[in-house]
Amino acid sequence: MAEYGELRHILTTVFLSGFAEFLLRPVMTDVTVAAVCSGLNSTCSLAVYLTGIEQVTVGLGTMVMMPVIGNFADRYGIKALLTVPMCLSILPPAILGYRRDTNFFYAFYITKILFDMAKNVHVRKRISTFGVLAGVRSISAVCATFSTRFLPIASTFQVSAISFFAGLVYMRIFLKERLHDDDGDYDEYNGGGNHHHEVRDRGNLKMLGEPILRDAPTNTPVYSTTTYSTLQDMVSLLKNSTILVQTLVVTFFATFAQSGMQSAFLYFLKARFGFNKNDFAELILLITIIGSISQLFILPILVSSIGERRVLSTGLLMETFNAACLSVSWSAWVPYATTVLVPVAMFVMPSVCGIASRQGKVQGYISGVKSFSGVVAPLIYSPLTALFLSENAPFYFPGFSILCVALSLLIGFLMSLLIKDVPSTSMNKASITIEKEEA
Repeated sequence: MAEYGELRHILTTVFLSGFAEFLLRPVMTDVTVAAVCSGLNSTCSLAVYLTGIEQVTVGLGTMVMMPVIGNFADRYGIKALLTVPMCLSILPPAILGYRRDTNFFYAFYITKILFDMAKNVHVRKRISTFGVLAGVRSISAVCATFSTRFLPIASTFQVSAISFFAGLVYMRIFLKERLHDDDGDYDEYNGGGNHHHEVRDRGNLKMLGEPILRDAPTNTPVYSTTTYSTLQDMVSLLKNSTILVQTLVVTFFATFAQSGMQSAFLYFLKARFGFNKNDFAELILLITIIGSISQLFILPILVSSIGERRVLSTGLLMETFNAACLSVSWSAWVPYATTVLVPVAMFVMPSVCGIASRQGKVQGYISGVKSFSGVVAPLIYSPLTALFLSENAPFYFPGFSILCVALSLLIGFLMSLLIKDVPSTSMNKASITIEKEEA
C-alpha cells in the first residue's frame, strides 16, 4: 500500500506540472509573433528562428547535463533533482503573466530554455509505470488545452505559474525521498531495486541475447560491471545487430520529422490561415484526444494482431500522408480533416520503443539518436520554414518545409520495411535462457 501511495504522489506531481506545461502550448505562437514581429505580420523569420534556437539549445544542454544531473540524483535523491526544474518552471509563465512586451518576452525566453534543459533530464523510472505516466500526461494535456481555449492569454500564464507552484509544494510535502544508498535503491523508479543490483553485480560480463540482437553471436560482451556503455561496445553491437541499426535509422528519421513539424507547423498555420490561440487549442485538443484514445485502445490490439514492425510501418505511412496533405493545405479545415490519420500516425514512437524495450540497455542508443535528431532538425527546418513563409521565397510554397517532413517520414517508412518481424515467443525463450545462464 505504501508503494501505491508513493506512486499516487508521483502521478499527482506529474499531472500538475504537465497541466501547467500544456497550458502554454497553444498560446506561445501568438505571444512570440506579437513580441518580436513588427506591424501586422502574421509571422516573421525571427519568431521561427527563436523557436528553432530554443529547440537546439535545449537539446544540446540536455545531452551535456544528463551525466551531471544523473549523478546529482544518485547522490542527493529525487526530491532534490525535481526541485531544481520545478522552481525554474515557475518563472517563465510568471514573467509573461505579468507583462508580454518584447523585453519581458526575452526574459521569459531565457528562463524557459533553462527550465526545459532541466526538465528533460528524467530520473530513472520503473518500466511498469511508463504507461501510467503517459496516461496521466495525456489527461493533463486534454484538461490544459481545453482550459486554454477559454482563458485569456494573461490568465493562461498566471494559471500555469500557479499550477507549477502547486506541483512544487505538493512534491516537497508528500513525495518521500529515496537516496541511492537507501534500502530498495530507487525501487519505485528502477523497476526492481535490490534485484536490479543483484543482476548488475552478477558475473564479470553481461550479454545481450534478446531477439533484437539475434544476429549477434551469443558471446558478444556489451556491458561490464564497471562500464555501462563504451564506444567499443557500441561499435561491436552495431556491427552484429542488423535489427538494431535499422531501428536506429528509423528512429532518426521519425524524430527528425517530428522535430521539424514542431518547428514549422504552428507558424505555417498562422501565416497561411491566420490561426490564433483558440484555433491552435481546438486543433491540439482534437489531436490529443484522438491520439490518447488510439494509443490506449487501438494500439494494443494492433500490436497483438499484426506485430510491432507492421504497426510501425503503418504509422509512418499514415504520418507521411498526413504531412503531405498539410503541406498543400488549401483551406483552414484541412488540418482538422487530417486528424483522421492521427490514430495510426501516433503509433510510431510507441512502436519504436516497444521494439527497443526487448532489450532494456538498447534504450540508451534509442534516446541518444532521438536527442541527436532533435538537435539537427531545427537547424534545417527553422531556416527552411522562415524562408518559405517570407516574401523572399524562391517560389510560392508556404508548406515546403512540411513537405520535407513528409519526405523524411517516407524514408523512415521505407527503412521500416527492412526490419524483420521478431516472434514474441522467441524473445521470451531467449530472455529465460539468458537469466538461467547468469544465475
